[in-house]
Amino acid sequence: MVGSIWVITKKIFSLSLILNALITLAAVAQIIFHYYQAFPYWQPYSPYIVNGSIFFLVIVAALVNIYPSASVGRTLHTGRFLFHHYVYGFFVLLFSTVFVTAFTSVSLLSLFLVYNQSVAVNAGKFLFLAGFALLLDDLPDVSKKIDSSLNKLKSKAYPGRKALHLIQLVTGLVSFYVFLAVSLWATQHPELALSASFTSGTFLITSLTSLACVKRKAWLKIALTK
Repeated sequence: MVGSIWVITKKIFSLSLILNALITLAAVAQIIFHYYQAFPYWQPYSPYIVNGSIFFLVIVAALVNIYPSASVGRTLHTGRFLFHHYVYGFFVLLFSTVFVTAFTSVSLLSLFLVYNQSVAVNAGKFLFLAGFALLLDDLPDVSKKIDSSLNKLKSKAYPGRKALHLIQLVTGLVSFYVFLAVSLWATQHPELALSASFTSGTFLITSLTSLACVKRKAWLKIALTK
């Protein structure tokens, strides 16, 4: 019983890390979109961040974190309830699409680009990312062709695993700096402190995930699938 709870808890932890990586990507997409839209008249989180282009490194951190985060859950045998959980991912994606279309004035194409404090819009974003996280985590089980394609990507990543390890370290440190910058900015803008705190918290988790993976040598331990 205790073992089963531990396995399920670890699986949820793995999914949470993937979800955080996706939330980070969504948050940065919005920041960069507005940064270049208002360039050169606006710098995000100025004066603590000098150039908004630094957020591209946070994107890299989030992307590099996805594989090690998913690997934690892939090693566990949680079984399934009725379906593979990628099926639930498709259901959540479909529901979030209908929800955003029916209950918000934001289009799906601009959902992650507009700044909107509406509860419905943010709920739609979260549901969409949660569904995508479920799908990503179970992607190899969707079809043998996808599994084969992912193994080929892993084979191509294998020779560059040392570079990926270094990239994860550097981008993890940059993400931690961005977390500090956003947190300091939030103290100067109490009217936006809640949303800024959520964003900075996401960057903190991204940074800690990166540094934890570096400590575990996650990318250096990548193995080729025969």
